[in-house]
Amino acid sequence: MKNIWKYVIIILSAIVVDQLTKGILLYLITGTVPLFGAAWDIVPVPYLMTQVCDFFNIVFTWNPGASFSMLRTVGEVAPIIIISATAFIIGLITYYLFARAPGYERAPLALIVGGAIGNLVDRVRFGAVVDFLDFHVGGWHWPAFNIADMCIVIGVAWLILNFILARRRCVCASQTTKNGKK
Repeated sequence: MKNIWKYVIIILSAIVVDQLTKGILLYLITGTVPLFGAAWDIVPVPYLMTQVCDFFNIVFTWNPGASFSMLRTVGEVAPIIIISATAFIIGLITYYLFARAPGYERAPLALIVGGAIGNLVDRVRFGAVVDFLDFHVGGWHWPAFNIADMCIVIGVAWLILNFILARRRCVCASQTTKNGKK
């Protein structure tokens, strides 16, 4: 595969930016960046850091569930289930990315893999993921999220958009061929 390093750089950039922002938040709250530990022993939550504007706060919270707080109520086995499932899915996507994916799928998949690894690092280190971006309207809050979650969501949206555009190009090309214009 040509330009494999381009996708490795996307993956590593997503991980580094995610872990750097989470590390800065941990440092601002605790005065240190712990390498490992039980999440709630490090920082009790929720911890309001600052209100940025009327609809956005920077908070600090631990998410023991999946993206956007899903699976939060599964209990003590949740970290093991989520870590195992995440590692397996990362492996599948990474294999597909580097071995089989068409060109238009590679950058979005790299962004998804980088985001998933960023959250996996937190789960292995702390048993939960650091979330800190809090958007709200009045009293209604979107579940707090982080840079890794953003990478995953943007990667999925980009992948869907690329898929739609690729199908559209394919349909247009087949119609042109059928009409004898090619």
